[in-house]
Amino acid sequence: MVPPQGYRWWYVDAISECGAYGLTIIGFIGSVFSPYYKKSGRGTPLDHSCLNVALYGRRSARWVMTERGAGDVSQERDQLQIGPSAMRWENDRLIIDIEERDIRLGIPWRRRVKGRIVLHPEAMNTRPFRIDPAGRHMWQAYAPRARVEVQMERPGVSWQGSGYLDGNHGSEPIEAGFKSWHWSRAHAGRDVGVIYEGTRRDGSHFASALRFDHTGTPHEEELPLVAPLPPTLWLMQRQTRADRGHASVVKTWEDSPFYARSALAMRMFGHKVMAVQESISLDRLINPVVQFMLPYKMPREV
Repeated sequence: MVPPQGYRWWYVDAISECGAYGLTIIGFIGSVFSPYYKKSGRGTPLDHSCLNVALYGRRSARWVMTERGAGDVSQERDQLQIGPSAMRWENDRLIIDIEERDIRLGIPWRRRVKGRIVLHPEAMNTRPFRIDPAGRHMWQAYAPRARVEVQMERPGVSWQGSGYLDGNHGSEPIEAGFKSWHWSRAHAGRDVGVIYEGTRRDGSHFASALRFDHTGTPHEEELPLVAPLPPTLWLMQRQTRADRGHASVVKTWEDSPFYARSALAMRMFGHKVMAVQESISLDRLINPVVQFMLPYKMPREV
């Protein structure tokens, strides 16, 4: 149950074996980026739910983030239904059925986005982590290592690759706890590395480097050196941490005024890796100009 003012999300990412394709999928209750949830006073999180689907790859890129009201949302222990799409656990695998419409800017019609994503966990973790001292914001890597099968009907693309599943939840708006953060994850040999750092609203800094072993058990490691990255076209500042403090951007997947997602090439824990990296500015998110722009990227259907 998500409390008033709160949020919860479940996040999946994957990179294809050939490196040509990628995806992220996020199921939100109390969408932290929703201008409608913010304007409503955040009293009913379930009334502001959405499935964000981002597909990356030549001729197959799609973006979905349509918000739906409580009447179109059903949550059970092992399933989350948001409109015609759903995430559910079945026989120790996570199945995501997608039936949505593309909403990328510059496209004069909304293309159908339909398909199934199946995530097979290869390691599970049961330990959650606080990302603020009071525990108002929590994070847990449920399946830090996974195999992902992608079968999309629209667009017509199929691939397999390495994946990851985590989740965040909080009891207050995310911008009340943080000013910004940077996050990245990569499969490093049999292990998985996750770097999480940022600045809290009170100005304090947090940073951690976690190594999840082949059983899913997390181990706290010494922080690698900061690896600066070039700013995006929207001048979003982004960074990660890597062996020798060096990483390069392979592809900027998402570039918005307040958020960037990238695929990186770097070394982590002694291994050459392909990493997924995210940077977010909550100060930019709550800027009135950005709030005015958001409905064009995140429509609402009720």
